[in-house]
Amino acid sequence: MGGLDDLAGLRVLERVVSLGSLTAAAQELGLSLAATSKRLAALERRSGVQLVQRSTRKLSVTQEGKLIYLHAQRILAELGRAEEALRTQQSQIGGLLRITAPNSFGQRQLLPLLADFSRRYPGIRLQLNFSDEVKDLITDGLDLAIRYGVLPDSRLVARRLLDNQRILCAAPGYLARHGTPASLAELAQHSCILIGQHAETEWRFDSGRVHVSGQWVCNDGEASHALALQGLGIVLKSYWDVAADLAAGRLVQLLPAQAVMDAPISLVYLRNPELAPRIRVLIDYLFESFPGAG
Repeated sequence: MGGLDDLAGLRVLERVVSLGSLTAAAQELGLSLAATSKRLAALERRSGVQLVQRSTRKLSVTQEGKLIYLHAQRILAELGRAEEALRTQQSQIGGLLRITAPNSFGQRQLLPLLADFSRRYPGIRLQLNFSDEVKDLITDGLDLAIRYGVLPDSRLVARRLLDNQRILCAAPGYLARHGTPASLAELAQHSCILIGQHAETEWRFDSGRVHVSGQWVCNDGEASHALALQGLGIVLKSYWDVAADLAAGRLVQLLPAQAVMDAPISLVYLRNPELAPRIRVLIDYLFESFPGAG
């Protein structure tokens, strides 16, 4: 036997034998009677033997059931002690953890993860600085940063968290009014939302360049995102900024073959052989949370 299904079955068997009743076990475990019976039957199938004899009047445990019951008691007791040790360790890790990230990525990708992280480590206080301005970890007293691009500072460790692409996208409403560009050249005929104080009017792709223009120029990535959602033009954005909107149909990716592979998104922290536990557990948590990170 092995796996989480067997563990669930062992919990059921241990309660059934201890309480002497399927119904009582189901009530204590918060399961329906049918689900409790199903888990017990599944454990019997994997064991290859009958563990409990059932009838309308009584329930009795077979010799094989008693043997597995004794092992189940030991296994579940050990698991309980391990879980308690983990809870104790997590509650003991504490202190202030100061994090910076690009505004869009922080709001859309990082914040939901940090909410779960804070429940897992209630002793850690989180101070967030979401900004598109690159903060200096030492000068600004920060513990961790998430950044786009290559980092030349040798005082820092940068570990790739996610690959990153910049993609073209627009709202369905915009495309309904103005049509969908079929090539890079056709972008010149569309209203494109430009980003940056001195926004470049030339967008570069692996297969070429195109001069673009439009009604809107803004120096904030969130503002350009909002304008695109309102159907006011085509925008070139990091995939991670717009992933939820693409999935929900609020935005549509255009010319997917022209997506630009950009510098990766990295997790950055000070080079230190003895990281504080609060920093180490967040690093581990983030790398567990993003598939393919590392």
